[in-house]
Amino acid sequence: MSHLKIFGMSKSRTFRVLWMAEELGLEYEHIPVDIGDQGTGSAEFLSINPNGRIPAIQDGELTLFESMAINLYLARQYPGRMMPDNPEDEARVIQWSFWVVNELEPGLLTLLRHRATYPEDQRDPQLADATEKELARPLAVLDQALVGKTYLVGEHFSAADLNVASVMAWAKASKVDFSAFPHVAAWMEQCLGRPASRAARR
Repeated sequence: MSHLKIFGMSKSRTFRVLWMAEELGLEYEHIPVDIGDQGTGSAEFLSINPNGRIPAIQDGELTLFESMAINLYLARQYPGRMMPDNPEDEARVIQWSFWVVNELEPGLLTLLRHRATYPEDQRDPQLADATEKELARPLAVLDQALVGKTYLVGEHFSAADLNVASVMAWAKASKVDFSAFPHVAAWMEQCLGRPASRAARR
């Protein structure tokens, strides 16, 4: 059995960690942990992540939480093309990983809740529409960054693409209108259509 253990459910931010492991071709043990007292709130899981959130990993002697930190670690630790081998492009991978958490994830989570996951009587369509308008600015930044490029950093699919696309998956589920962002739409379909992405969603 692999020494890498991934804790969490694929229908959560754990998806991005599972996707990274699949891209790297790693052997790993996926330990499903759901949100709630019997899962993230259990004493056993809190000993792994005292914040009571998923995902988390154990890789040998290392215990790590926060999905982006986990993915940057895996991309650096294990051979593959997920982390560039020069410091300038590695910094760009980190830049985009921080960027998507700060600029897109909060708004996309609001959209996801009010267009998909909340019960109908708890959804606020006006809030969702207003949030989508606010997301136009960062989406325009991403669209411009992809003009004339296949990937965000360098010539190969990397942790930058994976980390941003894993968040953008919420936009697809939230029925965001991408007509003004054609480069984002094409890039996202390419990323989320990768075999490793599909494997991570099983």
